[in-house]
Amino acid sequence: MLVVADTSPINYLVLLEQTAVLPTLYTHVFLPPAVITELQDLEAPAEVRAWVVDLPPWCEVRRPAPIGATETFAHLGAGEREAILLAQELRADVLLMDEEDGR
Repeated sequence: MLVVADTSPINYLVLLEQTAVLPTLYTHVFLPPAVITELQDLEAPAEVRAWVVDLPPWCEVRRPAPIGATETFAHLGAGEREAILLAQELRADVLLMDEEDGR
């Protein structure tokens, strides 16, 4: 099952020490570069920044293909925008996102 994740679900699973649930439920999880950047932000918890430095083998960073105007997503953060675009591009089975506007 192909899955794309936004920042918040990964952030909270790391903080709860429950990231092992992801490979149990899904074969592979894709993270767009903007999500990686947000997870590495200096304001992110230290545990999250440490986790993203050494991604598990079931997790892959993938950049969505550049597209034209994205006014539809202008009100969302970079992580949400890239996660949505990557999920559409890959025809992901699941998009893990807690952002109400993004959903």
